[in-house]
Amino acid sequence: MTDEKQFLKFWNVVAHGVDVVDTADFARLVNKQASDFLDRYFTAAELATADEGGDRTERLASRFAVKEAVLKALGTGWGDGIAFTDVEVVSQRSGAPTVVLHRRLVAIADEQGIVRWLVSASHTPMVAMASVIALGS
Repeated sequence: MTDEKQFLKFWNVVAHGVDVVDTADFARLVNKQASDFLDRYFTAAELATADEGGDRTERLASRFAVKEAVLKALGTGWGDGIAFTDVEVVSQRSGAPTVVLHRRLVAIADEQGIVRWLVSASHTPMVAMASVIALGS
C-alpha cells in the first residue's frame, strides 16, 4: 500500500467544494476597484505571495476560487458575519496550497468535524479553478 493510501485510510471525507472563476472577468473587477476589492477579499499575506512569480491576476483569481470552494464545502456562503478574508489561502513548504480559517469559520469547521483540508487549484489566462476536500478524523 502506498504512503498516500495509508494516509487517506485515517481520514473521512466530510465535504467537497469546487469553484471556477473567469479570469478575464476577474481582471476587469480587480482593475476597476483595485484598492477596495483587494483589501476586502484578500489578506495582506495573500496579496504579498500573489506577487511571487506568475501572473498576479491569475494567482488572485485562483485564490478567490479556493475561498469560494471552501465556503461551498462548509455550506455557509458569504455574509452573515463571514468575510472573504476569513478563508486565507497559504502555501505549504512544498508550495502546495492549503487554507487557514479565521473567526466564525473556525467554529463552523469544528462543528462539522473538519480537521484538515486538501486543496487543489490551477489557473490559465482564461480560467481559474479550485477543488477543496474537507477531511475529518
